[in-house]
Amino acid sequence: MNDKFYLLPEEKQQRIINAGFLVFSQNSYRKSPVKEIADEAGISKSLLFHYFQNKKELYLFLWDKACSITMEYLTRYGCYEPDDLFEMMERGMKAKLRMMRKYPKMTAFVIKAFYEKEPEIRQEIQKSYQSYFERKAQEALFRIDPERFVPGLNLRLMYREMYLASEGYLWEIFQCDTELDVSKLEKDFNEMLSFWKNIYLKKEK
Repeated sequence: MNDKFYLLPEEKQQRIINAGFLVFSQNSYRKSPVKEIADEAGISKSLLFHYFQNKKELYLFLWDKACSITMEYLTRYGCYEPDDLFEMMERGMKAKLRMMRKYPKMTAFVIKAFYEKEPEIRQEIQKSYQSYFERKAQEALFRIDPERFVPGLNLRLMYREMYLASEGYLWEIFQCDTELDVSKLEKDFNEMLSFWKNIYLKKEK
């Protein structure tokens, strides 16, 4: 990426980032015209290519930006401080819901990117995602007490199942409507957490 992008005023950087999130969240990678992103940002296509060498570089920059913002919110809300997995998830849910309210198009972009089929970028997105997931899983599983869960449970598989179920739920939501109803998301995630607690935690005697 051209370092000149970071020399731009913050407001102009944000316009370009938001334009990218918006356009890429509405279409597949291949069907997202760079000119449309430039128009949305209020700059020329040639100037956009002055900051980013090509569409792929812009797309992967936006993906990394979204991951960075997500980790910032998770850290801000202390998501990895408790030793209770479900408290971690509840904090994570609250952090992500607040992030969704501030960056709704970014959330839609991330879901699109995760399921993107274009060979040009799919491998890099999935590699980045796996690294992100591994980091989150290690931090979460390191802290929890296995004795609180049903005997013989594979905690790593449980965590992965819950994580992917949450991502799949968001993907389903975006198939119907790209406008987020954050209150409904919060209600549905709370119901899922209650369901998982009932399945995976030891019953109190």
